[in-house]
Amino acid sequence: MICIVDRTVQPSPEIQQSVAAVEQIVGYDFRNKRLLEEALTHSSYSESPSYQRLEFIGDAALSLALSNYFFLAYPGVDPGTLSLLRSANVSTEKLARVAVRHGLYRHLRHNAPALRDKVREFTEAVTREDETPLVYRGSVRAPKVLADMVESVAAAMYVDLNFDLEKLWMKFRRLLEPIVTLEEVKSQPQPVTVLFELCQKHGKHVDIKHWRDETKSIASVYVDGVFVASGSSEQKEIAKLDAAKIALFKLSKSLGVSGRSMEFIAGNDALRKMKVLHMRRDLYRWSKFQLRMVCYAWWEMKGRE
Repeated sequence: MICIVDRTVQPSPEIQQSVAAVEQIVGYDFRNKRLLEEALTHSSYSESPSYQRLEFIGDAALSLALSNYFFLAYPGVDPGTLSLLRSANVSTEKLARVAVRHGLYRHLRHNAPALRDKVREFTEAVTREDETPLVYRGSVRAPKVLADMVESVAAAMYVDLNFDLEKLWMKFRRLLEPIVTLEEVKSQPQPVTVLFELCQKHGKHVDIKHWRDETKSIASVYVDGVFVASGSSEQKEIAKLDAAKIALFKLSKSLGVSGRSMEFIAGNDALRKMKVLHMRRDLYRWSKFQLRMVCYAWWEMKGRE
């Protein structure tokens, strides 16, 4: 294969420090440093090519590298579980935490104040969490831009290594650690899987329907044709997870799911938010009841006059 990189290709002067810092983080000296400059550039920064093309190839490269790894690490595991393992390790949640843990987010070049606020909120939330590996979602939604950035940096390295997947894995694996293991996936059940399994056990049919409005993906859960819950997010996967969590909470008694199991599946924070929503709904219903009683008393009083 013809090598397409050249050690003489240097980054733009204004991003040289960030390029050098990221090279230190990933432990790799790029031959074509413009690749890394591109990987650190968001589409809102119009003065330079963005990471969108690199993110495309990085997503595929990391997925394949992890597929190879799990295929060899778990020879007796079925394809469905291997897919769950791979998804847990390349999810937006997981990769965004990689960007925070290694400080990559500090070197993202963009012109989007709203994006800066989202990244700051997520970063602060992550620093307050404990060290328990999180498979599905934490208390604050992970900004997709952080996961895209990690995939783009991986892609830049992959291209710079002349598309050698084995070398990419050997050099990039350290950043992805700790790798989410089979035991961790089993200890944090996937809410959608749990919902389907529990409903099937009770002879109920589950259907999750998706659609998209102008800005968000919306997922709605129907059980035996009856609407149960919905979730929305910029990402289809998170909308589906949120809808499944809420559905499990609503159906917990009829499906025989204990409160402790709900904490395991949905997480303490998600469970607290669901309870708050139900408290608000009950308060709203009680307020309407009180209003009706006041109106009824007023009409009775007027009738006696």
